[in-house]
Amino acid sequence: MNQKSVLLPVSDPPSPRAISGGDAPLFKGSGMTKRGAYAAVSYMSCAVLLVMFNKAALSSYKFPSANVITLLQMICSTCLLYVMKRWKYITFSVTERNQSDSAILIPVGTLLHTLPLSLSYLFYMLVTMESIRGVNVPMYTTLRRTTVVFTMIVEYLLTRQKYTPPTFGSVALIVFGAFVAGAHDLSFDVRGYSVVFLANITTALYLATINRIGKSSGLNSFGLMWCNGLVCGPILLLWTFIRGDMQLTMNFPDLYSPGFMVVMLFSCILAFFLNYFIFLNTTLNSALTQTMCGNLKDLFTIGLGWLVFGGLPFDLLNVIGQMLGFIGSGLYAYVKLKG
Repeated sequence: MNQKSVLLPVSDPPSPRAISGGDAPLFKGSGMTKRGAYAAVSYMSCAVLLVMFNKAALSSYKFPSANVITLLQMICSTCLLYVMKRWKYITFSVTERNQSDSAILIPVGTLLHTLPLSLSYLFYMLVTMESIRGVNVPMYTTLRRTTVVFTMIVEYLLTRQKYTPPTFGSVALIVFGAFVAGAHDLSFDVRGYSVVFLANITTALYLATINRIGKSSGLNSFGLMWCNGLVCGPILLLWTFIRGDMQLTMNFPDLYSPGFMVVMLFSCILAFFLNYFIFLNTTLNSALTQTMCGNLKDLFTIGLGWLVFGGLPFDLLNVIGQMLGFIGSGLYAYVKLKG
């Protein structure tokens, strides 16, 4: 087993069988383990579905508050974690030594240690949710591809991470493709585009913080999610009251509509699994790999977005730009798999 996999508090302590199988290279000479590949594919599946359900709530049903959706997702995740922990289906740390019988289920010192991660998560959730509203789904995924540049910059500033020329080449191809794809976007909105780029920055900070704090906290993915809920939940609840989002929610005409309730239910469940797989993929692989997985899943997001929501006409530049982005993501995946 390589040293990186041993040090990362990603999941509960694996059995000997899991160690010999799940942490083995995906294939001979691969730089990615089987568990890492599983985490990447699972993340991409959840991410595609979550974007669709969030877009349906905010655009199709015209729900007025993205913050309330984020709060509901956080409450759902925290409740699920509490029940699974009490029923002993999961643990919150790599070893049981960090477990606590207090109301918060983890030591206070550990909670304080993860505070930067929780705060970066709060900004990431709020800005990312709001960014979906301002642009159509195809352009949203196109602009979000530039997150990879911000991720590389943040990783270098925090950990002095350096990259190989093939990695730089694949990233440059992705960014170039994003600009080509957006060249003919007639629905250009300065505020919408600005929010998406801000979401890129907060995403890069969040992923880099996972990679940095996750290694030293002694918590696994479930434990880090629990800390996020404890810190961010009360802050977000207070914020929604101050902004008047709760009043807007209570006056929302489709609040008790069966269709809207189903959309919200799936949004909350998918958000739980998405957060888990973000932690798993980022710590098993890297923050940059997590970002690149986000680019690869865009193929399905763009296809579904065009079919379900529309909003962007087909044109040659857009198709060329999308293809360049996918080729760049594929090149990075090849470099990662080859180690």
